[in-house]
Amino acid sequence: MSAGPSLDGVGVRSLADDIRGRTDQQLTALVLARPDLARPAPSDLTSLAARAGTRASVQRAIEGLDLGHLQVLEAVVVAGDGAGSGSVDELLGGRDVRAQLQRLWDLALVWRAPEGLYAVRTVPEVLGAHPAGLGPSSVELGARPVPPPEIRSLVDAAPESARSVLDRLVWGPPVGVVNRDAPGSEGVRWLLDQRLLHVVTPTVTERARGESETRVLLPREIALLLRGGRLHESVALTPPEAETTDLGVERVDSAAGGEVSDLLALVEEAIELWGPAPPRVLRTGGLAVRDLRRLADSLDVDATRAAWLVETMYGAGLVADDGEVVPVWAPTPVADEWLLERPGARWTRLAAAWLTSTRAAHLVGARLPGSSSPANALSPDLHWPPVRAMRTDVLAELAELGPGEVPATESLLARLSWRRPLRNPARLADTMTAVLREAEWLGVTGRGGLSTAGRALVAGEDTDRVGAAMALQLPEPVDHVLVQADLTAIAPGPLHGDLAQLMRITADVESRGGATVHRFTPTSVRRALDAGWTADELLDALRGASRTGLPQPLEYLVRDVARRHGQTRVGGATAYIRSDDESVLESLLVERSLGALRLRRIAPTVLVAYADPETLLEMMREAGYSPVQERPDGSVVVSVAARRRASVRRADSPPRTLAVDAGYASSLVRGLRAAEEAARATDGEDGRPALAPTDPAVTVAALRDAAAEHHGVWIGYADMTGRTDRYLFYPTRVEGGRAWGRVADSTTERGFSVYRITGVAELAG
Repeated sequence: MSAGPSLDGVGVRSLADDIRGRTDQQLTALVLARPDLARPAPSDLTSLAARAGTRASVQRAIEGLDLGHLQVLEAVVVAGDGAGSGSVDELLGGRDVRAQLQRLWDLALVWRAPEGLYAVRTVPEVLGAHPAGLGPSSVELGARPVPPPEIRSLVDAAPESARSVLDRLVWGPPVGVVNRDAPGSEGVRWLLDQRLLHVVTPTVTERARGESETRVLLPREIALLLRGGRLHESVALTPPEAETTDLGVERVDSAAGGEVSDLLALVEEAIELWGPAPPRVLRTGGLAVRDLRRLADSLDVDATRAAWLVETMYGAGLVADDGEVVPVWAPTPVADEWLLERPGARWTRLAAAWLTSTRAAHLVGARLPGSSSPANALSPDLHWPPVRAMRTDVLAELAELGPGEVPATESLLARLSWRRPLRNPARLADTMTAVLREAEWLGVTGRGGLSTAGRALVAGEDTDRVGAAMALQLPEPVDHVLVQADLTAIAPGPLHGDLAQLMRITADVESRGGATVHRFTPTSVRRALDAGWTADELLDALRGASRTGLPQPLEYLVRDVARRHGQTRVGGATAYIRSDDESVLESLLVERSLGALRLRRIAPTVLVAYADPETLLEMMREAGYSPVQERPDGSVVVSVAARRRASVRRADSPPRTLAVDAGYASSLVRGLRAAEEAARATDGEDGRPALAPTDPAVTVAALRDAAAEHHGVWIGYADMTGRTDRYLFYPTRVEGGRAWGRVADSTTERGFSVYRITGVAELAG
């Protein structure tokens, strides 16, 4: 069933013929390289060719070209229809570009005919009005061209002011704006008089404004002559050399492992913070600036890193909008499962979510187009699909380097600019910087080089193998701390679960790094006592965890806080306060900051208040007292804050798309071949082809191709009654949802509504 390739272009007169002449293997490669051609599946090869020629599909394909292939494609366009590879070589300084031309043909951006190479009709539209900085020729401008020998003599005799104008226009853009009556415009007037420049017809807007400036253009043939027949000032068929420093795999992996250890600790702490006290969801979606700042302060990181952290947690499904009447950003049940996983598996979930995310965390705080306020973390405004492709490109460049090699930033940017020349340079630089920073935080890179686990992640290896690769770089959890006399405790590595929970509740993190420094304060000790620990239990637990024993200052601190902790007890009358120390109650009665509680003594050791117990506890603690709450039987209430969890909602699931893989592409090509054979078998004896249904995009593309190439097509057209007739139609233009032209054997122009055209087929032969 496979057709032979049409490499020499014999019998080929359109892109559709070229597509039909390809082998099954070549068609499969085309579909894999341009997967948008396969969704939805085209009905036959003609439809596939029409879709390959649509502007949207061509633009997608061209945006994926590197600078070398883009320069070769521009050379094909400038050389004109039917250009031979020799003329393309000449425009590129005699360079051998056969490999690039083959790739462009593989992508169906050019097609072969007996006369030479043709660019697909929409390629010049996508490249813009001035491919390679060249304008139209004098003939296209409707002017008489200047002979080449005369051009050389005129340029040699041109005054300095005219030469200056030519130097500014020769490499593009070829259009300039000048006031011919202004001083210093003699050079432009001289060039216009010699027909080396042409006046460009002003636009309707410019005429309406009454602007006095004149737009002038350097014709293509003159620019090429001044360029010495070269299309580009410098031909870049290969990427620039990478400037690297070899740090060694061990140093890179060690740095990455340290970052991952910090990352996992930060995520755990963020889950613990947001469980009892989740922040509110803004009305417009997202996280309030003050809540982001509060989280950053609690984690001891800057706001930029905190924003990236919550975005990564959101992408991994660890936090979500709980969907309540008053919605909050709360940890999900997935977060509870994540906390129970091994460190390597936890990292893999975070890294995979970051790699595939379409959210741009680095834009938090920036004013985005169409928005009057800075973007908030977790807001819908941060959805920016191009960031995923840029992330992939940056990591792909790092993966091309050897293990342990770190590229220079300028060198990496130059290679990315060559790889994606049509991207905005300023945005590319900003995004590259953000991706490198985030990859470092995530441990995908270490000291700027791709880590072993990061390389496995980029290569798409199994998640278990990726997690195992990172687990080898993570420091082993430790079961001890080193308590110092200055009320600090040093954790020489990540702590085991129970010890990590103990340190989290009894001390505050002062600094992170290779070792984490925890500091004991009266507030942190009271937090442990509020959670139900007694002074003896707390000291015993710390003594068992410390390799250096417990210094006296820490014992004094714990016992002093414990002595004052619970001296006053709060209950409900509405609420009451009791204490065996009557002097404490006397001080409460005269404390001005507690006046709003309207305290009243009902017994020598009991006060009552018109406030609930929680309010009493909060206000008394703010005033410097250390009360505890008690039950009706007199036992102490252990305050364990409720942990909110957001339910997993189906609406939050990201849309899934089916990948176009080799199996699907092969199956599609077999179906297209079968449809082509079936169409040939059902062609009528009158020469009219069978018309398979075509979607509107394919219909419009086929009609525009026919209009541009001045040939006819068969169309099926449904009239008002639903009856379908076939016409041999010669379109002249397609606009406003209608195709205009003449039907065979008629000289009258007729219009057909595109939505009523049921199918399109080219003329045979």
